[in-house]
Amino acid sequence: MLNYYLRLALASMRRTPVLSALMVLALGLGIGAFMTTFTVYYLMSGDPIPHKSDVLFAVQLDNWDPNDDPTESAKDVQPQITYRDGTWLMNAETPASRQAHMYGTGAVLVPEGDEPPFEERIRATWHTFFEMFDVPFLYGQPWSRVEDNDRASIAIIGRELNDRLFDGENSLGRSIRLDDSFFQVVGVIDDWQPVPRFYHADGTSRALADTEQIFIPMNRAIDQEWTPWGNTNCWKANDEDLPPLEGFLQGECVWTQFWAELETPRQVADYKEFLDNYVREQKKIGRFERPLNTFISDVMEWMEVNEIVRNDNRVLVRLSFLFLLVCVLNTVGLLMAKFMGKGGEVALRRAMGASRRAVFQQNLVEVGLIGVLGGLAGIGMAWLGLRAVESLYRGYQHLVHLDPVMLATAIFTATVFAVLAGMYPVWRVSRLAPASLLKTQ
Repeated sequence: MLNYYLRLALASMRRTPVLSALMVLALGLGIGAFMTTFTVYYLMSGDPIPHKSDVLFAVQLDNWDPNDDPTESAKDVQPQITYRDGTWLMNAETPASRQAHMYGTGAVLVPEGDEPPFEERIRATWHTFFEMFDVPFLYGQPWSRVEDNDRASIAIIGRELNDRLFDGENSLGRSIRLDDSFFQVVGVIDDWQPVPRFYHADGTSRALADTEQIFIPMNRAIDQEWTPWGNTNCWKANDEDLPPLEGFLQGECVWTQFWAELETPRQVADYKEFLDNYVREQKKIGRFERPLNTFISDVMEWMEVNEIVRNDNRVLVRLSFLFLLVCVLNTVGLLMAKFMGKGGEVALRRAMGASRRAVFQQNLVEVGLIGVLGGLAGIGMAWLGLRAVESLYRGYQHLVHLDPVMLATAIFTATVFAVLAGMYPVWRVSRLAPASLLKTQ
């Protein structure tokens, strides 16, 4: 019976091509606008590492200017910490299962052959980074604590860079030149793009950037005097008796990120107490002049602290949903015109023995088909909308694609709204009295 109803629906749409096209277009416009904004919102607000997001914690230490406003929550504290504090924590015996200290930087990569040099972003970190964040490897493995301490000239590169430099071959043991120094490749990361990029979320732009293609030991990056490529905030001048770099490293400048892996509630409590005790000790030597405030936030809490999903994103989703409702209301009017215009056909079917239920089901199938076609048109319009977003925000390609979930959502949403829009027109036409209609024909 469904096949029969589908054939009738297609025949009906062919008889009124302009009206049918207008309904598909109206639904497509609404679905396209809604799915464009909702896709970006969905990807930005998703859990970037769902199997570990509740055991990975970002660390905040309130060492800012004592004359600033008082701290009320983690949102009032700088999202980064000083190099001095992070280095001490990495070398201390803590309750954490693992810790990772890091910062973003960059250098000029000089390829072999005729390709011109180009700038490449670098993640300077410790060996624990890769296991903490479940980074997948195509070749090789993370470096060790020994190589961290030895400040080794080694690098792990991403698959994209490996394809560009070495044609995708196993590049372990080969070297890359960064500025004037050579680094031996000890690992190649497979495709890895957490969305958002939670481990460096000191603002929306950083959290939505692509994953770095080069990772090197943090100590080695410091030896190279590679400065941070990111937010650097200072409130107190560096010690004038120290060389400029050492003064910067030991000063009250926040520019590094610090994460801890805490697997149990007991570990969380112990680690928080450990941080509080550290700050208390630092207060004795004149640091951390503000009231004691340390914060640890798991991944999803960290997204809230950094306001990765901004209020304007939510407003755009709501506005696009209202636009979708307007399109659905227009579709209701078009459906009324279409179905009331086929009253004679309905009366003839009723006179030949078709029940009201059969007429209702037949026309409802036609409405559902219009919804599916509207969903497909909406997918095309959403694709165009996402291309516009991509042109506005270069480098965020991972935020402007329709994954299978979004494709299914688009078709499902269009079909549901089409059916809801068509319920009243279909009910009205199925209730028409066939006798009076036949007399007028």
